[in-house]
Amino acid sequence: MTAGVRALWWACRVPGLQEPFDTAHLRVFYPARPTGSDAERLSGEIPAAPEGAPYPVALLLPGINVGQDAYRWLAVALASAGVVTVTADLVGELFAGSHGLTPAVDLEAAAPAGYGTRPTSPLIGALLAAVRELGTRPPLAGLLDTDRVALGGHSAGGTVALQSAGLTPGVRAVFAYGAHTVVADLLGWPPGTVLPAGGGAPVLLLSGEHDGVIAASADRYTGPPGAAPPDPVARTFDEAVPDAAGGNVLATLAGANHFTACHPQDPTGARGFLERTVPDDGGAARDLLSRLITLFCTAHLRDDDAARSRLDELLAPPHPGLVAVRRR
Repeated sequence: MTAGVRALWWACRVPGLQEPFDTAHLRVFYPARPTGSDAERLSGEIPAAPEGAPYPVALLLPGINVGQDAYRWLAVALASAGVVTVTADLVGELFAGSHGLTPAVDLEAAAPAGYGTRPTSPLIGALLAAVRELGTRPPLAGLLDTDRVALGGHSAGGTVALQSAGLTPGVRAVFAYGAHTVVADLLGWPPGTVLPAGGGAPVLLLSGEHDGVIAASADRYTGPPGAAPPDPVARTFDEAVPDAAGGNVLATLAGANHFTACHPQDPTGARGFLERTVPDDGGAARDLLSRLITLFCTAHLRDDDAARSRLDELLAPPHPGLVAVRRR
């Protein structure tokens, strides 16, 4: 039996970034099994549980100015289901010379001349390299499978995941909350452009019915002249995610906002002030969000038919807790 989930800290350099903003600090969450050894008692390090290994890996990319601790609840849920999960903090340049926590958006890679030539964040490759190294060291030595990767994220991190999945080795599933691939006009694309998403891997695209941040950012995406701004998440699903015979999912969570994915939410950073208060501090929606992402990743990374069936049950009408579900 495992003792639940433990996490280790690590750090890695991110190629292409300038010092001192080129170091990411990671937490890696894994299923653990104590042995009762003196080494555990003195160090606090508990070995990974060998049952279920080799473990697939999920990379969880953050939103702008959201610390990795806000995603610990989800990382623990994924690790409890046998998916080793990586979160990260990286302080770097944002826009117009400002700095903050970032998924390291590479604007040149997201521009017309660069899109499709490399991932839109160098952080992704750096995290994968770090995970491969950790797979050679205790407590994870020999227990990781980096050919089975889920790439996911929240807000800007979700956008980067959607854009970069097809250019990242080993990606078998992509998930994003509060994210889309409609491009801001400043990048040089024609107004209203929606960039391809998912790279052919199964996509779980999630949003909250009360997303104040996406609504407040609508003026970045002008769209056709005179047209009302459409929902960029729905446009991403309709125009950027390919048909996969129902394997790709768009789901809108009832009683959720942009920062439902974050718990605890830090009111001193990011743009939570744009949000409407949601019932129950978003707890019911967050629980459903956890189940959807965990079952989706388990189904596709472990080819788990039981997880796939439970996911289908959550998504089937009347799908309690979900305002809308679409599949393609």
